[in-house]
Amino acid sequence: MAKDIGIDLGTASVLVFVRGKGIVLNEPSVVALDKNTGKLLKVGEEAQAMLGRTPGNIIAIRPLREGVISDYDMTERMLKEFIHKVAGVSVFKPRVIICVPSGITEVEERAVIDAGISAGARKVYLIEEPVAAAIGAGIDIAKPDGHMVVDIGGGTADIAVISLGGVVESASIKIAGDQLNEAVVKYMRRKHNLLVGERTAEEMKKQIGCVFPKDEEEVMDVKGRCLLTGLPKVVAVSSTEMMDAFEEPVERIMEAIHSVLERTPPELVADISTNGIVMTGGGSLVSGFDKLVTARTGIHTAIADDAISCVALGTGMSLETLGNMQEGTMNLSRRKQMS
Repeated sequence: MAKDIGIDLGTASVLVFVRGKGIVLNEPSVVALDKNTGKLLKVGEEAQAMLGRTPGNIIAIRPLREGVISDYDMTERMLKEFIHKVAGVSVFKPRVIICVPSGITEVEERAVIDAGISAGARKVYLIEEPVAAAIGAGIDIAKPDGHMVVDIGGGTADIAVISLGGVVESASIKIAGDQLNEAVVKYMRRKHNLLVGERTAEEMKKQIGCVFPKDEEEVMDVKGRCLLTGLPKVVAVSSTEMMDAFEEPVERIMEAIHSVLERTPPELVADISTNGIVMTGGGSLVSGFDKLVTARTGIHTAIADDAISCVALGTGMSLETLGNMQEGTMNLSRRKQMS
């Protein structure tokens, strides 16, 4: 019998959970193909290594942008490769749960389902990112108790209040890890006349990035190209400068958290102030994010234990309840409002 599979289809990376085995694959959402023949050359890590370094006939692309499919054909081919990698050749097609941002439109939803079916799934179910993140973080979402989850991925930040197994209030904004990287690139250009690539910006974010003052200032030497001379140049950048660089995108995320809290029924706000806010996703690992949210909301905020894998773990754990799910969608809050 084919194993059921849970897929966290992220803008930055794809994580695949196989029932009974756990997370078996974690690779970047990148596809490399030959421009002349259209032949798929590499997917995942091997394709990621080609980004920005390819000869004319090879292009490395990210088929997902801001949490949704931007290149349908490539997404389907990438999913096919990943499903084949984990499920092998089988007579039986697997049932698949795919994770989607809570702000997804019905057209985008349909595209994800179609891509899953075309990639070799027997049936496709969808689960919202914050719900999957909450399950993965160990929250019992079935209780009549309010929990708030802030999931900051690569392409989207999803904020949701969850109670009785569904989303009560939510916001999904296209500001997350990728936008933090872009903010660093812009800042380096503006402040230091230095051109740095996306990879360097990512490194800076991980090493010295922070959104709340650090106890001890950290400095990193950053290599790039000087915009004035066109020659290589090294600049020392401090963690305080990173805070300035991140200011605008971080402010947008904080506004979204506030607006969700403002719309939440008072009983659930009381629950959240007792239970605290849980942060998941790679973006939440930027130093001081939990402290910033605590300081601005007055509610204790913690980062989930395995923040990067939370959504994939939750998607995988939902495989246990596949029998109760209706095909196509699972607890997408818009459905409840419509019905």
